[in-house]
Amino acid sequence: ARNIGFPLLIKAAVGGGGRGMRVVERFEEIIGQVQAAKQEAELWFGDDTVYMERYLQNPRHVEIQVLGDGNGNAIHLYDRDCSLQRRHQKVLEEAPAPDIPDDVRQPILDACVNACKLVKYRGAGTFEFLFENNEYFFIEMNTRVQVEHTITEMITGIDVVVEQLKIAAGYGLSYRQSEIEIQGHAIECRINAEDPVTFMPSPGTVTQLYSPSGAGVRFDSHLYPGYEIPSYYDSLIGKLICHGQTRQQAISKTLHALDELVIEGIKTNIPMHRDVILSDDNFVHEAQNIHYLERELLTANKEKSSL
Repeated sequence: ARNIGFPLLIKAAVGGGGRGMRVVERFEEIIGQVQAAKQEAELWFGDDTVYMERYLQNPRHVEIQVLGDGNGNAIHLYDRDCSLQRRHQKVLEEAPAPDIPDDVRQPILDACVNACKLVKYRGAGTFEFLFENNEYFFIEMNTRVQVEHTITEMITGIDVVVEQLKIAAGYGLSYRQSEIEIQGHAIECRINAEDPVTFMPSPGTVTQLYSPSGAGVRFDSHLYPGYEIPSYYDSLIGKLICHGQTRQQAISKTLHALDELVIEGIKTNIPMHRDVILSDDNFVHEAQNIHYLERELLTANKEKSSL
């Protein structure tokens, strides 16, 4: 811990979603925080293993999608920015990660591909990093398809799930790295069944559902009119994904799609995406860090609502 320096972060080695995480400001706090993190990790994941890493003050969350065939061949599908988070849980993601110079981005893309080749990685995977001052700090590799793989599909035209299945079936990689190019910009809004102000869960029956449509608009969900959302559930009920030729076009298209999306019978966080995040000038003009949503936007919105 002293070698890492303070503040540091204690994290569950298994699982995710912000559970089993503790920030330690001083050496005297470390024993108690390790115990608390281990208890939470055991409760959620059945494994109390934790580890420590450097805690960065204002980083972004940037991740890189890869595919490997298990025979030493691998490619990347560029990166994503997942910095809009609440309680360490992703709320909105976009691809490619904005405001990163090519001479900073390319070396880390190459490093991820080389790592996959070295270990003969097989399947779809994601390297996750914290990004601050044009430096990448490795968090972990997720050896699975992630919720936000959709935005990578939108900017590359490659179906990540299909590619994973083909790799598993022994067909190898369908693409060469030289064939993969970024096409425009994509944004994903995670639609949760929760109060948009208090964030309390909103179980109940979906009485009406209208999904937006049009070129570059996609809504992935299991919902239907009459669907019952129980009291014990993961709050994610849908993903709204929009693609544009530029980031500004993607934001504009997402705002229109959020206006069209109708989910009645329960409360959702649609107003937060539409009225708080995508209407914020700072977010619209440049990428923000992982604390921005919780410390700035939601705090200001809560104060405004209480007036």
